[in-house]
Amino acid sequence: MTARSTLQRFKDLVRAEWRHLTTLTPSARRWQMPAAAALASGLPLAVGAWFGHLEYGLISSIGGLAFLHLPNTPLSHRMVWLMACAFGLAASYALGLMTHFLPLAKVGVLALIATLVTMVCRFYRLGPPGSLFFVMAAAIGAYTPGTVEEIPLRVGLLTMGALLATLIAFFYSLHILRLQAPEPVAPLPPPSFDFVVFDAVMIGSFVGLSLALAQALQLDRPYWVPVSCLAVIQGATLRAVWNRQLQRVLGTALGMLVAWGLLSLPLDPWRIVWMVIALAFAIETLVVRHYGLAVVFITPLTLLLAEAPTLGHAPLVELIEARFLDTVLGCVVGLVGGICLHSPRFRDRVGRPLRRLMPRRPPA
Repeated sequence: MTARSTLQRFKDLVRAEWRHLTTLTPSARRWQMPAAAALASGLPLAVGAWFGHLEYGLISSIGGLAFLHLPNTPLSHRMVWLMACAFGLAASYALGLMTHFLPLAKVGVLALIATLVTMVCRFYRLGPPGSLFFVMAAAIGAYTPGTVEEIPLRVGLLTMGALLATLIAFFYSLHILRLQAPEPVAPLPPPSFDFVVFDAVMIGSFVGLSLALAQALQLDRPYWVPVSCLAVIQGATLRAVWNRQLQRVLGTALGMLVAWGLLSLPLDPWRIVWMVIALAFAIETLVVRHYGLAVVFITPLTLLLAEAPTLGHAPLVELIEARFLDTVLGCVVGLVGGICLHSPRFRDRVGRPLRRLMPRRPPA
Protein backbone atom coordinates (compact mmCIF):
# COMPACT_ATOMS: atom_id res chain seq x y z
CA MET A 1 0.00 0.00 0.00
CA THR A 2 1.53 3.35 -1.05
CA ALA A 3 1.82 6.40 1.18
CA ARG A 4 -0.55 8.26 -1.18
CA SER A 5 -3.34 5.67 -0.85
CA THR A 6 -2.88 5.59 2.93
CA LEU A 7 -3.18 9.37 3.08
CA GLN A 8 -6.30 9.27 0.89
CA ARG A 9 -7.92 6.67 3.15
CA PHE A 10 -7.13 8.83 6.15
CA LYS A 11 -8.69 11.88 4.48
CA ASP A 12 -11.81 9.86 3.60
CA LEU A 13 -12.07 8.68 7.20
CA VAL A 14 -11.76 12.24 8.52
CA ARG A 15 -14.43 13.46 6.08
CA ALA A 16 -16.79 10.65 7.07
CA GLU A 17 -16.30 11.37 10.79
CA TRP A 18 -16.80 15.10 10.21
CA ARG A 19 -20.02 14.39 8.31
CA HIS A 20 -21.34 12.21 11.14
CA LEU A 21 -20.29 14.85 13.68
CA THR A 22 -21.93 17.81 11.95
CA THR A 23 -25.09 16.30 10.48
CA LEU A 24 -28.30 17.80 11.89
CA THR A 25 -31.36 15.56 12.10
CA PRO A 26 -34.64 17.14 10.95
CA SER A 27 -37.29 17.26 13.66
CA ALA A 28 -40.97 18.12 13.79
CA ARG A 29 -40.90 18.75 17.56
CA ARG A 30 -43.01 21.79 18.43
CA TRP A 31 -41.71 24.50 20.78
CA GLN A 32 -44.38 23.69 23.36
CA MET A 33 -42.60 20.46 24.36
CA PRO A 34 -39.26 22.11 25.32
CA ALA A 35 -41.22 24.85 27.11
CA ALA A 36 -43.19 22.31 29.17
CA ALA A 37 -40.01 20.32 29.93
CA ALA A 38 -38.31 23.51 31.10
CA LEU A 39 -41.24 24.25 33.43
CA ALA A 40 -41.10 20.69 34.82
CA SER A 41 -37.47 21.25 35.83
CA GLY A 42 -37.72 24.95 36.72
CA LEU A 43 -40.93 25.22 38.74
CA PRO A 44 -39.69 23.01 41.63
CA LEU A 45 -36.61 25.22 41.82
CA ALA A 46 -38.80 28.33 41.87
CA VAL A 47 -40.83 26.91 44.77
CA GLY A 48 -37.62 26.09 46.65
CA ALA A 49 -36.23 29.58 46.02
CA TRP A 50 -39.51 31.16 47.17
CA PHE A 51 -39.38 29.35 50.53
CA GLY A 52 -35.64 29.78 50.95
CA HIS A 53 -34.76 26.10 50.44
CA LEU A 54 -33.14 25.87 47.04
CA GLU A 55 -31.63 22.49 47.96
CA TYR A 56 -35.16 21.06 48.27
CA GLY A 57 -36.09 22.47 44.87
CA LEU A 58 -33.01 20.88 43.30
CA ILE A 59 -34.09 17.43 44.50
CA SER A 60 -37.62 17.98 43.18
CA SER A 61 -36.27 19.15 39.82
CA ILE A 62 -34.65 15.72 39.36
CA GLY A 63 -38.16 14.27 39.63
CA GLY A 64 -39.22 16.75 36.95
CA LEU A 65 -37.06 14.81 34.49
CA ALA A 66 -39.88 12.24 34.38
CA PHE A 67 -41.61 14.56 31.90
CA LEU A 68 -39.02 13.63 29.25
CA HIS A 69 -40.44 10.08 29.08
CA LEU A 70 -43.81 11.36 27.80
CA PRO A 71 -44.77 9.34 24.68
CA ASN A 72 -46.72 10.70 21.71
CA THR A 73 -49.71 8.41 22.31
CA PRO A 74 -53.35 8.96 23.31
CA LEU A 75 -53.90 10.83 26.58
CA SER A 76 -54.91 7.83 28.69
CA HIS A 77 -51.85 5.81 27.64
CA ARG A 78 -49.34 8.62 28.01
CA MET A 79 -50.49 9.52 31.54
CA VAL A 80 -50.32 5.92 32.80
CA TRP A 81 -46.91 5.58 31.15
CA LEU A 82 -45.62 8.78 32.73
CA MET A 83 -46.86 7.88 36.22
CA ALA A 84 -45.07 4.52 35.94
CA CYS A 85 -41.85 6.35 34.98
CA ALA A 86 -42.31 8.75 37.90
CA PHE A 87 -42.59 5.79 40.29
CA GLY A 88 -39.47 4.19 38.80
CA LEU A 89 -37.53 7.44 39.15
CA ALA A 90 -38.53 7.78 42.83
CA ALA A 91 -37.71 4.12 43.53
CA SER A 92 -34.27 4.41 41.89
CA TYR A 93 -33.48 7.55 43.89
CA ALA A 94 -34.61 5.89 47.13
CA LEU A 95 -32.38 2.87 46.52
CA GLY A 96 -29.48 5.19 45.74
CA LEU A 97 -29.98 7.13 48.97
CA MET A 98 -29.98 3.93 50.99
CA THR A 99 -26.73 2.71 49.46
CA HIS A 100 -25.01 5.89 50.65
CA PHE A 101 -24.78 4.19 54.04
CA LEU A 102 -23.40 0.97 52.50
CA PRO A 103 -20.21 2.08 50.71
CA LEU A 104 -19.14 -1.45 49.80
CA ALA A 105 -22.49 -2.13 48.13
CA LYS A 106 -22.65 0.97 45.90
CA VAL A 107 -21.11 -0.63 42.83
CA GLY A 108 -23.24 -3.77 43.01
CA VAL A 109 -26.49 -1.94 43.74
CA LEU A 110 -26.00 0.61 40.95
CA ALA A 111 -25.12 -2.17 38.49
CA LEU A 112 -28.27 -4.05 39.58
CA ILE A 113 -30.43 -0.93 39.19
CA ALA A 114 -28.99 -0.29 35.72
CA THR A 115 -29.64 -3.91 34.74
CA LEU A 116 -33.23 -4.09 36.00
CA VAL A 117 -34.25 -0.68 34.69
CA THR A 118 -32.73 -1.44 31.29
CA MET A 119 -34.62 -4.75 31.18
CA VAL A 120 -37.92 -3.00 31.87
CA CYS A 121 -37.19 -0.21 29.37
CA ARG A 122 -36.31 -2.73 26.66
CA PHE A 123 -39.24 -5.03 27.41
CA TYR A 124 -41.69 -2.12 27.05
CA ARG A 125 -39.68 -0.50 24.21
CA LEU A 126 -39.17 2.75 26.12
CA GLY A 127 -37.56 5.24 23.75
CA PRO A 128 -34.84 7.80 24.50
CA PRO A 129 -33.65 8.75 27.09
CA GLY A 130 -34.30 5.12 28.13
CA SER A 131 -32.86 4.15 31.51
CA LEU A 132 -30.49 7.14 31.75
CA PHE A 133 -32.36 9.31 34.24
CA PHE A 134 -33.24 6.39 36.50
CA VAL A 135 -29.55 5.50 36.85
CA MET A 136 -28.61 9.17 37.21
CA ALA A 137 -31.08 9.62 40.07
CA ALA A 138 -29.74 6.50 41.80
CA ALA A 139 -26.11 7.60 41.33
CA ILE A 140 -26.74 11.11 42.66
CA GLY A 141 -28.64 9.68 45.63
CA ALA A 142 -25.82 7.24 46.43
CA TYR A 143 -23.34 10.10 46.82
CA THR A 144 -25.60 12.63 48.55
CA PRO A 145 -24.43 13.15 52.14
CA GLY A 146 -27.06 13.07 54.86
CA THR A 147 -28.64 11.00 57.60
CA VAL A 148 -31.01 8.04 57.53
CA GLU A 149 -33.80 10.25 58.89
CA GLU A 150 -33.56 12.50 55.81
CA ILE A 151 -34.29 9.69 53.32
CA PRO A 152 -38.14 9.95 53.50
CA LEU A 153 -37.94 13.74 53.11
CA ARG A 154 -35.71 13.56 50.05
CA VAL A 155 -37.69 10.78 48.39
CA GLY A 156 -40.86 12.76 49.05
CA LEU A 157 -39.35 15.88 47.49
CA LEU A 158 -38.36 14.01 44.34
CA THR A 159 -41.78 12.35 44.17
CA MET A 160 -43.50 15.73 44.40
CA GLY A 161 -41.33 16.95 41.55
CA ALA A 162 -42.34 13.92 39.48
CA LEU A 163 -46.02 14.50 40.31
CA LEU A 164 -45.72 18.14 39.26
CA ALA A 165 -44.14 16.96 35.99
CA THR A 166 -47.10 14.61 35.50
CA LEU A 167 -49.53 17.50 36.07
CA ILE A 168 -47.66 19.69 33.58
CA ALA A 169 -47.68 16.79 31.11
CA PHE A 170 -51.46 16.47 31.49
CA PHE A 171 -52.16 20.10 30.57
CA TYR A 172 -49.49 20.05 27.87
CA SER A 173 -51.12 16.94 26.37
CA LEU A 174 -54.58 18.55 26.39
CA HIS A 175 -53.14 21.38 24.33
CA ILE A 176 -50.81 19.51 21.99
CA LEU A 177 -53.35 16.81 21.10
CA ARG A 178 -55.52 19.57 19.65
CA LEU A 179 -52.69 20.47 17.27
CA GLN A 180 -51.55 17.01 16.20
CA ALA A 181 -53.04 13.54 16.30
CA PRO A 182 -51.44 11.03 18.67
CA GLU A 183 -49.65 7.95 17.46
CA PRO A 184 -51.49 4.67 18.05
CA VAL A 185 -50.23 2.45 20.84
CA ALA A 186 -48.11 -0.10 19.02
CA PRO A 187 -48.33 -3.71 20.21
CA LEU A 188 -45.20 -4.90 21.95
CA PRO A 189 -43.11 -7.33 19.90
CA PRO A 190 -42.20 -10.63 21.58
CA PRO A 191 -39.26 -10.04 23.93
CA SER A 192 -36.03 -11.76 22.97
CA PHE A 193 -33.34 -13.00 25.35
CA ASP A 194 -30.56 -11.11 23.57
CA PHE A 195 -32.33 -7.74 23.44
CA VAL A 196 -33.98 -7.74 26.87
CA VAL A 197 -31.80 -9.90 29.13
CA PHE A 198 -28.30 -10.18 27.66
CA ASP A 199 -28.00 -6.51 26.66
CA ALA A 200 -29.36 -5.35 30.04
CA VAL A 201 -26.94 -7.54 32.00
CA MET A 202 -23.97 -6.34 29.95
CA ILE A 203 -25.01 -2.70 30.21
CA GLY A 204 -25.48 -3.01 33.98
CA SER A 205 -22.10 -4.76 34.30
CA PHE A 206 -20.23 -2.01 32.45
CA VAL A 207 -22.06 0.70 34.41
CA GLY A 208 -20.94 -1.02 37.61
CA LEU A 209 -17.40 -1.39 36.23
CA SER A 210 -17.24 2.33 35.43
CA LEU A 211 -18.24 3.20 38.99
CA ALA A 212 -15.70 0.73 40.40
CA LEU A 213 -12.96 2.39 38.34
CA ALA A 214 -14.08 5.84 39.52
CA GLN A 215 -13.90 4.70 43.14
CA ALA A 216 -10.52 3.02 42.60
CA LEU A 217 -9.18 6.29 41.16
CA GLN A 218 -10.69 8.13 44.17
CA LEU A 219 -12.53 10.66 42.01
CA ASP A 220 -14.32 13.38 43.95
CA ARG A 221 -17.64 12.98 42.12
CA PRO A 222 -17.73 9.40 40.83
CA TYR A 223 -21.47 9.43 40.08
CA TRP A 224 -20.93 11.21 36.73
CA VAL A 225 -18.81 8.32 35.44
CA PRO A 226 -21.59 5.65 35.28
CA VAL A 227 -24.03 8.22 33.88
CA SER A 228 -21.65 9.03 31.01
CA CYS A 229 -20.98 5.33 30.49
CA LEU A 230 -24.70 4.55 30.20
CA ALA A 231 -25.34 7.49 27.86
CA VAL A 232 -22.74 6.10 25.43
CA ILE A 233 -23.34 2.35 25.67
CA GLN A 234 -27.07 2.67 24.91
CA GLY A 235 -26.35 3.27 21.20
CA ALA A 236 -28.33 0.94 18.93
CA THR A 237 -25.30 0.18 16.75
CA LEU A 238 -21.52 0.37 17.17
CA ARG A 239 -21.51 3.44 14.90
CA ALA A 240 -24.15 5.03 17.13
CA VAL A 241 -22.04 4.20 20.22
CA TRP A 242 -18.96 5.80 18.63
CA ASN A 243 -20.88 8.89 17.50
CA ARG A 244 -22.44 9.26 20.94
CA GLN A 245 -19.05 8.89 22.65
CA LEU A 246 -17.36 11.44 20.39
CA GLN A 247 -20.20 13.94 20.58
CA ARG A 248 -20.43 13.61 24.36
CA VAL A 249 -16.70 14.23 24.90
CA LEU A 250 -16.55 17.19 22.51
CA GLY A 251 -19.88 18.57 23.72
CA THR A 252 -18.75 18.30 27.33
CA ALA A 253 -15.50 20.12 26.52
CA LEU A 254 -17.46 23.02 24.99
CA GLY A 255 -20.03 22.77 27.77
CA MET A 256 -17.26 23.24 30.32
CA LEU A 257 -16.54 26.65 28.81
CA VAL A 258 -20.25 27.53 28.93
CA ALA A 259 -20.46 26.30 32.53
CA TRP A 260 -17.37 28.28 33.51
CA GLY A 261 -18.88 31.45 32.05
CA LEU A 262 -22.30 30.92 33.67
CA LEU A 263 -21.01 29.83 37.08
CA SER A 264 -18.58 32.74 37.18
CA LEU A 265 -21.56 35.11 37.27
CA PRO A 266 -22.92 36.30 40.62
CA LEU A 267 -25.57 33.66 41.31
CA ASP A 268 -28.54 33.86 43.63
CA PRO A 269 -31.43 31.36 43.87
CA TRP A 270 -33.62 33.16 41.34
CA ARG A 271 -30.81 33.50 38.79
CA ILE A 272 -30.23 29.75 39.11
CA VAL A 273 -33.96 29.13 38.51
CA TRP A 274 -34.02 31.15 35.29
CA MET A 275 -30.73 29.62 34.18
CA VAL A 276 -32.08 26.08 34.61
CA ILE A 277 -35.27 26.92 32.70
CA ALA A 278 -33.30 28.43 29.79
CA LEU A 279 -30.84 25.52 29.65
CA ALA A 280 -33.61 22.91 29.79
CA PHE A 281 -35.45 24.63 26.93
CA ALA A 282 -32.28 24.73 24.82
CA ILE A 283 -31.51 21.06 25.50
CA GLU A 284 -34.93 19.76 24.51
CA THR A 285 -34.89 21.91 21.39
CA LEU A 286 -31.49 20.60 20.27
CA VAL A 287 -31.31 17.00 21.48
CA VAL A 288 -33.54 15.65 18.71
CA ARG A 289 -31.44 17.48 16.11
CA HIS A 290 -27.86 16.98 17.33
CA TYR A 291 -26.82 15.22 20.53
CA GLY A 292 -23.43 16.93 20.73
CA LEU A 293 -24.97 20.42 20.62
CA ALA A 294 -27.40 19.41 23.35
CA VAL A 295 -24.52 18.17 25.54
CA VAL A 296 -23.02 21.67 25.41
CA PHE A 297 -26.01 22.79 27.50
CA ILE A 298 -26.51 19.50 29.39
CA THR A 299 -23.12 19.97 31.07
CA PRO A 300 -23.89 23.28 32.84
CA LEU A 301 -27.44 22.10 33.64
CA THR A 302 -26.26 18.92 35.38
CA LEU A 303 -23.61 20.88 37.25
CA LEU A 304 -26.30 23.24 38.52
CA LEU A 305 -28.70 20.45 39.51
CA ALA A 306 -26.07 18.41 41.35
CA GLU A 307 -23.64 21.03 42.63
CA ALA A 308 -25.66 24.21 43.25
CA PRO A 309 -25.74 23.77 47.08
CA THR A 310 -21.92 23.50 47.17
CA LEU A 311 -21.03 26.14 44.57
CA GLY A 312 -18.39 28.46 46.01
CA HIS A 313 -17.10 25.85 48.47
CA ALA A 314 -14.45 24.65 46.01
CA PRO A 315 -12.57 26.39 43.16
CA LEU A 316 -14.67 26.48 40.00
CA VAL A 317 -11.77 25.27 37.84
CA GLU A 318 -11.40 22.11 39.95
CA LEU A 319 -15.12 21.37 39.66
CA ILE A 320 -15.09 21.74 35.87
CA GLU A 321 -11.91 19.68 35.44
CA ALA A 322 -13.34 16.89 37.62
CA ARG A 323 -16.56 16.86 35.59
CA PHE A 324 -14.65 16.59 32.31
CA LEU A 325 -12.42 13.75 33.56
CA ASP A 326 -15.48 11.90 34.87
CA THR A 327 -17.12 12.21 31.44
CA VAL A 328 -14.04 11.01 29.55
CA LEU A 329 -13.61 7.98 31.82
CA GLY A 330 -17.29 7.07 31.54
CA CYS A 331 -17.24 7.47 27.74
CA VAL A 332 -14.15 5.24 27.41
CA VAL A 333 -15.77 2.47 29.48
CA GLY A 334 -19.02 2.93 27.57
CA LEU A 335 -17.20 2.65 24.24
CA VAL A 336 -15.45 -0.56 25.34
CA GLY A 337 -18.80 -1.89 26.52
CA GLY A 338 -20.42 -0.96 23.21
CA ILE A 339 -17.70 -2.79 21.27
CA CYS A 340 -18.27 -5.91 23.39
CA LEU A 341 -22.04 -5.57 23.16
CA HIS A 342 -21.98 -5.45 19.35
CA SER A 343 -19.36 -8.18 18.92
CA PRO A 344 -20.93 -11.49 17.73
CA ARG A 345 -18.06 -13.49 19.22
CA PHE A 346 -18.42 -11.82 22.63
CA ARG A 347 -22.18 -12.28 22.61
CA ASP A 348 -21.82 -15.98 21.79
CA ARG A 349 -19.19 -16.69 24.44
CA VAL A 350 -20.90 -14.78 27.24
CA GLY A 351 -24.49 -15.38 26.14
CA ARG A 352 -24.38 -19.20 26.28
CA PRO A 353 -23.48 -19.49 30.00
CA LEU A 354 -25.90 -16.67 30.77
CA ARG A 355 -28.72 -18.59 29.09
CA ARG A 356 -28.02 -21.59 31.33
CA LEU A 357 -28.74 -19.43 34.36
CA MET A 358 -32.23 -18.68 33.11
CA PRO A 359 -35.01 -20.79 34.69
CA ARG A 360 -36.41 -23.38 32.33
CA ARG A 361 -40.11 -23.34 31.59
CA PRO A 362 -41.92 -26.57 32.43
CA PRO A 363 -43.24 -28.45 29.38
CA ALA A 364 -46.84 -27.66 28.49
